[in-house]
Amino acid sequence: MLAKVPLLRMNKSAKKHSLSRVTVSLYAIIYSGILFNANVLAGNDKLGSLGVSSPMATPTDEKPRSTASLLLMASIDLNSKDNPELTSSLVLNGRLTQGSLMRGKLRSGSIVWLNGSEINILASGDFVFGFGRDADLTQKLEWQLPGQTIRNLKTLKLAKREYAIQRIEGVASKYVSPPKEVLARIRNDNVQIAAARATSSELNAFTQELMLPAKGRISGVYGSQRVFNGEPRRPHFGLDIAGPVGTAIVAPLDGEVTLAHDDMYYSGGTLIIDHGLGVSSTFIHLSLIDVKQGDVVKQGQKIAEMGATGRVTGPHLDWRINWFKERLDPALLVNLAESTQ
Repeated sequence: MLAKVPLLRMNKSAKKHSLSRVTVSLYAIIYSGILFNANVLAGNDKLGSLGVSSPMATPTDEKPRSTASLLLMASIDLNSKDNPELTSSLVLNGRLTQGSLMRGKLRSGSIVWLNGSEINILASGDFVFGFGRDADLTQKLEWQLPGQTIRNLKTLKLAKREYAIQRIEGVASKYVSPPKEVLARIRNDNVQIAAARATSSELNAFTQELMLPAKGRISGVYGSQRVFNGEPRRPHFGLDIAGPVGTAIVAPLDGEVTLAHDDMYYSGGTLIIDHGLGVSSTFIHLSLIDVKQGDVVKQGQKIAEMGATGRVTGPHLDWRINWFKERLDPALLVNLAESTQ
């Protein structure tokens, strides 16, 4: 069974804790995937992780790492000399850049806010959030540990990204500017997709390391501005993997199917899997879907086959990652070299 972890009751303090001395603990170093570095520019390979002990904390590792490097998990406990009640313990993993998924961990019973809005946290202390394609470059993360009344504050500075322009000719005019008779169908498709992505379950699958869902050539990247038949369109929010129709697609993480539709107007065969706390994967242009809504899937399990359905110029998988409405970059979470291995 896929693990479900109960959510903490928000705005309730646990029993009071007291600390008489500074305790600094650095736990097992386990490296895997693409990570967080406060100074990295989008698209480079300088990676790391941040253990935050105060608003002035800095990355614990600034050495360059490849995208196949391992994940540094650091936990720092600090009892402030200036304020004995201020005890902070935060771990963040991800890249500080636009389009990034950030995974965090705090003590059980903590509360977290992003830019003033409270976000869900599991009883295990795990939480997650993400930054969209054009997110503000300054973000405010706050947290309150159990038994405390003081909020800790960390200002996150994001790297600004530059996105490519991609020109595609030969797309049928009905897909560039759909006829009025299909607008109701498109609206209905969008309602179903939005409902699936609004799911905020207690699954903890988002804490796993992601794997690529298919093998093939990377034919499209996140954030690129597409121009169909000379007409600029909205940016692309997925990672495109090209291959023959029928190429196997597997689940990148454990999860539960929240949408399985074989023929949406734009995206054709469409599948969405929930990974917990608003994190979801979307797979579109599918020729075959092997699972149905409500099915629980395991990482690496075959879930669909690549196709050329919907608005496409050739067979490929368009894979997307969301944190609720925020559209994130899957390439920041996997080793792209594995796509051709």
